Amino acid sequence: MKAFIFDLDGVITDTADLHFEAWRKCAEKLGLTIDLSFNEQLKGVDRMGSLNRILDYGGIANQYSMEEKQRLAEEKNEYYKKLILDVSPKDILPGIQPLLVEMKRDGYKIGLASASKNAPTLLKSLEIDEFFEAKADPSTIAKGKPAPDIFLQAASILKVQPTECIGIEDANAGIEAIKKAGMFAVGIGDAEYLKEADYLVYSTVELTLENMLKAWHSR
Repeated sequence: MKAFIFDLDGVITDTADLHFEAWRKCAEKLGLTIDLSFNEQLKGVDRMGSLNRILDYGGIANQYSMEEKQRLAEEKNEYYKKLILDVSPKDILPGIQPLLVEMKRDGYKIGLASASKNAPTLLKSLEIDEFFEAKADPSTIAKGKPAPDIFLQAASILKVQPTECIGIEDANAGIEAIKKAGMFAVGIGDAEYLKEADYLVYSTVELTLENMLKAWHSR
């Protein structure tokens, strides 16, 4: 075991509410209403994938060209970027900061596999950018989660084999991506929703280096 590869939203910090607010505003302009229940379908999905799900939900997917979709996705991102201006170290989820310190101290490599193009900015705002030796670039990924591409890119940058990695996610699409990449999947959240995870904790408070390594060695 050589590396840990993290998702961002719901694992390191929780900007799900900010994403929802940005998508809600975008949907509103299209004459659609989305709720928090529908928002669960957008977790771990990239920007264009999320927009397509919203348009499908409203039955209006065929009314927009690719160029119009790109404009709508960019509008959503502009809403979101305004909302994340206030993110700071206080927004790191419980237990994550000391976990990163412990991983670094024990010589493990740390990577990021987030579908968000704003992830590097958020890491800097959270003041934990220094811990991450690799940040996969979603703009260069052919297929988003649940495809394994983004986790494989992070492993490649870290110069480790996928089988030497533990991937950490809070979304079903992310767990599927980790498994397809050939990595050990750690899930954070509901057991029913993340039943494919190799090891599961309910919240980041329960996420410890010792327990993850024990689970990996006993797989």
